Amino acid sequence: MSADWYILIEEDIRDTKHLQAIEFRLHHWKLAAAHRVKGDEARIAAVAEDAALHYLPTTLTRYAKPGDRPARHAFLAQDGSWVVLVGLRGHQCHIRVSTARLMHVHEEKETPPKTLKEMFRGAWEGPPPPEQPWSPPAEDEDRRESVPRSGEDRTGGEGRI
Repeated sequence: MSADWYILIEEDIRDTKHLQAIEFRLHHWKLAAAHRVKGDEARIAAVAEDAALHYLPTTLTRYAKPGDRPARHAFLAQDGSWVVLVGLRGHQCHIRVSTARLMHVHEEKETPPKTLKEMFRGAWEGPPPPEQPWSPPAEDEDRRESVPRSGEDRTGGEGRI
């Protein structure tokens, strides 16, 4: 993979749900932007700081007028990410700005459409078994070989202790 770094901007989004006459205000983080940045660590940190000090969340853009400057409280976390409280005209929003390196990319892959014969076969045989969910890999083979199996001679095969 490349050595390119990204500036990730996440917004705190609030969803209001109503359930049996009770109002729930649910918060979750949504990735709002991912900007590719080239350069050394100092440049990446400077771009992240600039984003923390100037990015206006989409939830506040509807209240902004030209020339407005929102209130902003920017906190630098120990891990290098920024948590920012932005307020404008009585509305508040939180953003989180962090740096990350892209490690893996998998493009979407769709299966080709089934032929008429495959559709009839599927209707006759039933649906295929569901795909197994992810689980952690088994222990290394080396570890399994070093542990003696039950009933196995632990003396090296000679039978003496």
